[in-house]
Amino acid sequence: MAKEKKEKTPGYEEFHDALQSGAVGNVYIFHGEETYLMQQAVAELQARLVPAGFEEFNYHRLPGKGLTVQDLTETVEAMPMMAQHTLVVVTDMDLFRLDEGQRGLLIELLGDFPEYCTLVFVYDVLAYKRDGKMKKLCAAIGDHVQEVEFCQQEREQLLRWMKRRFAAEGHDIDIAAADHLLFTCGTLMTDLVPEIGKIAAYAKSQRITIADINAVADPILDAQVFDMTNSITAGKYDDAARVLGELLRMQTEPIVILAAVGKELRRLYTARMALDGGKDRLWLKQLWGMSSDYPARLLMQAAKKVDHDWCQTAVLRCQRLDRRMKSVSMPDKQKEDELKLFLMELAGRR
Repeated sequence: MAKEKKEKTPGYEEFHDALQSGAVGNVYIFHGEETYLMQQAVAELQARLVPAGFEEFNYHRLPGKGLTVQDLTETVEAMPMMAQHTLVVVTDMDLFRLDEGQRGLLIELLGDFPEYCTLVFVYDVLAYKRDGKMKKLCAAIGDHVQEVEFCQQEREQLLRWMKRRFAAEGHDIDIAAADHLLFTCGTLMTDLVPEIGKIAAYAKSQRITIADINAVADPILDAQVFDMTNSITAGKYDDAARVLGELLRMQTEPIVILAAVGKELRRLYTARMALDGGKDRLWLKQLWGMSSDYPARLLMQAAKKVDHDWCQTAVLRCQRLDRRMKSVSMPDKQKEDELKLFLMELAGRR
């Protein structure tokens, strides 16, 4: 018998469209990695439901840790003042870790929820995980709660959004620079907001350049490791050591750095195989599930500096060092020294 397909959880766009059409739910669960959009959704609910100047009486924000369902019920049932609606936002209340008595009270609340209130359970630090064993709670959530998952946005959505953000700051950004920004700082809007602000403040001309981004943006680990391995493939150990030193000064664990280096070396190996096999960057993009061909293009350029044997040896040596770090007890200083030696050997083989 074929398995029934799981319905896709609505995301921000579906929530936004429903709200614009006037469809406001009574109870929501907000979860997912895109905190920026989650905060945007809460702000949209506030703007629609709570009259300006009456937030103190009608907008209630509660921390979920230690919150009882009795206290939650009291807040939910409080009548609105000088308004038609109240909004209650609870952050990081793990519904599936409530004891049996609290779960029962929550099920009762969801089944007889006041029409004048909208309640939002926001999973910010905590991950949202349903426990299928709690069938009654799952059923109550299925019947009375709207789940909204805030996922990372697709590249095209991010490009449009970044152009709007930079335009609001009096700047413009082309696709090449925007792709470089996504490669350097990642694709979470939550992380991109402060970076866009810094870059816009730094840029001297209206058009944002890659040089502007490199000057002030804080790169994510993957981008730093790419710079490090790119320097190694060029035989520039000093440049690679500088990046490694920055990562260690930020107290990044050597084993975490090594794992990122291992991933980058495997990607580089596949890029070299693509070149040897007559495949292009689009094949590499699809293989690694990249959102654009920008990182694939950078990988192909780096792979031209090394041959198949260099890539294979680099991957194998990285795997051996990874096993050694995980299986042998050694102080952090020794791990750092072994990582430096590994990178020096790779650069020396160029």
